Amino acid sequence: MPKKGKAKNTKNKAKHSKLMERKINKVKLEKQLTKTRLKAIIKKANLEKGNDSA
Repeated sequence: MPKKGKAKNTKNKAKHSKLMERKINKVKLEKQLTKTRLKAIIKKANLEKGNDSA
């Protein structure tokens, strides 16, 4: 027999989904930032390496 009233756990599920998406987006953003920082560092190091040999 189905329950009467509103669905049991929709608020918690919605909140959990929202928080998990926020967490996943944060991790993606951090990975992207570290990649760009590393690229900049590598580029700078390669330029300095090129200047030293020249």
